[in-house]
Amino acid sequence: MSAIIFLSRCIDQLNERVGKAVYWLLLIAVIVCTVNALVRYSLDMSSNAWLELQWYLFSGIFLPAAGYTLLRNEHIRIDVVSGRFGPRARAWIDIVGTIVFLLPVTVIVFWLSLPIAWDSFANTEMSSNAGGLLRWPVKIMIPIGFLLLSLQGVSELIKRAAFLGGMLPDPGERRGHA
Repeated sequence: MSAIIFLSRCIDQLNERVGKAVYWLLLIAVIVCTVNALVRYSLDMSSNAWLELQWYLFSGIFLPAAGYTLLRNEHIRIDVVSGRFGPRARAWIDIVGTIVFLLPVTVIVFWLSLPIAWDSFANTEMSSNAGGLLRWPVKIMIPIGFLLLSLQGVSELIKRAAFLGGMLPDPGERRGHA
C-alpha cells in the first residue's frame, strides 16, 4: 500500500506544479486582456490574434488546473448533502462518485479529444479568422487537462481508501491556498 500512496503523492506533486505554473498564465492573461482593451478603445485598433490569445490563455488556465482544483478539494460538490455525514461516509461518497462519474467522463473525453488534437497538430490547423492563430496549441489543452484530472481522480481514490484503512488523515478537508 505504501507504493500506491507514493504514486498518489507523485500525482499530487505533478498537479501542484502545474497549478503553480498556471498562476503565471493567469497573470499573462490579465496583462493581454488589459492591453488589448486599452489598444482597442484608445487607439480604435483590434486584432483577431490578440482576441484569440485571450481565449487560448483561458483554456491554458482552466483545463490544466482542473486537476489542481481537485487536489485542493475546491471542486463543486453537493456539500449540503455530504456535509451532514461524517468523514468516513464522505470518503465513501467521494470514492463512489469518482469511480462512477469522474473517471469514466474524464477518460472518455481524454480519449475522444486525442484524435482531434492530433489532427489539428498534424494539419497545422489555423483559425479561420483573419490574422488568427494556430489551433493545435489550444486543442492539445483538452487531452492534457483531462489527463491531469483523471490522474488526480486516481490519487484522490488512493487517499480515500488509505483514509478508510487508517493509513492517512482525512483527505476530504479543504486545503489552504498558496
